[in-house]
Amino acid sequence: MTYNTALRTYGSKRIEEIESADIMVGIPCYNNEKTIQHVIQMVSHGLAKHCGNKRCVIFIADGGSTDDTREVAKEFQLKPWQEKVVTIYRGPAGKGTALRSVFEAAKRLKIQACAVVDSDLRSITPDWIKYLLCPVMEKGYQFVAPVYVRHKYDGTITNNIVYNITRALYGKRMRQPIGGDFAISGDVINFYIEQDVWETDIARFGIDIWMTTSVITHDFKICQSNLGVKIHDAKDPAQHLGPMFRQVIWTIFYLMEQYESCWKNIKGSEPLETFGFQGSLEPEAVTTNLEGIIESFKIGFQQFSVLWQDIFTAESFRHIEEASKLDTDQFHLPTDAWVRILYELASTYHAWKINRYKLVDLMTPLYYARVASFVRQTWDMSSQEAEQVVEDQAIKFENHKDYLIELWNKKPS
Repeated sequence: MTYNTALRTYGSKRIEEIESADIMVGIPCYNNEKTIQHVIQMVSHGLAKHCGNKRCVIFIADGGSTDDTREVAKEFQLKPWQEKVVTIYRGPAGKGTALRSVFEAAKRLKIQACAVVDSDLRSITPDWIKYLLCPVMEKGYQFVAPVYVRHKYDGTITNNIVYNITRALYGKRMRQPIGGDFAISGDVINFYIEQDVWETDIARFGIDIWMTTSVITHDFKICQSNLGVKIHDAKDPAQHLGPMFRQVIWTIFYLMEQYESCWKNIKGSEPLETFGFQGSLEPEAVTTNLEGIIESFKIGFQQFSVLWQDIFTAESFRHIEEASKLDTDQFHLPTDAWVRILYELASTYHAWKINRYKLVDLMTPLYYARVASFVRQTWDMSSQEAEQVVEDQAIKFENHKDYLIELWNKKPS
């Protein structure tokens, strides 16, 4: 079924009643009854404190929650001069459709700046509104990405894959390319709405990395804003992150094909101007089951090693095989090997025109191996010290980019 709008009748009517506004904050949600009130409260306080003279709308885009998320959101009393819309979006399930409904509402209201925040945040403060919206409202930026102080084991996909590849490919040191909290200008809202992605797998699985890659490759004016500590419903890599890995990796590789002419000519990287929170904090600890992650890798090795031997170079496979024989207290997959593995995987995806989802499925155990290695390497470090490990890894991705291009060009297009 084709959906020409993600807004249901009720949402459209509310937008008509409001007519126009200056600022919108979108909150995509699904079964977040425990946290949604706190998020709305902080957003409302932040808008009153930092945008008091502007017409503001808080738009809650719900995915059909089966708990009391919508009831809690409807009952919360906003500050004066603020409007609230609580509506179930229509279209394919997932965050992409939720964001489509936010952007459509923002476009109809002729919004100048739109921020989006996650619905499971426990550390959001009223100042997040200032940090996200001020660069758009006052400094002319069109896309504001978040920077967080996160625990070293929160965000393993970003730390070990997404930050590194995005930085090496597109030359921008955007630390959180798939952060759920961001702000955009009216022209980026219009740009996103017009793109033909909203009923594709990208909208269901990879909307965050698609938004980031799109603004970088289309030369929008981008910056970062430090929001301070991020505490949310963190996910143990051993339990939850396999599906997310597959979705994000598939989208990154898909976008590499779309934007091949952009990334092939970029060498090195440049920092982004960064605003927001000043200071350092040690975030809440995230527990991780190291033995479980390593076990998931070893089971994967037993299942897929014959296929891996076909896909990877002899050197890369040797590192994978050696890691499969190591105990927990010795476990290690070298960073250089991980960089080559990901680049060889990207070029294999480029060469395979069928079974690409299958290819990415085969790789999930290798991601577990890299996470386990990172956990072991940073076990005695503070989160700040572990950040240097992430930076060193990102530089290696940049330094090996010629290897990626060489492999990519060899594979039949």
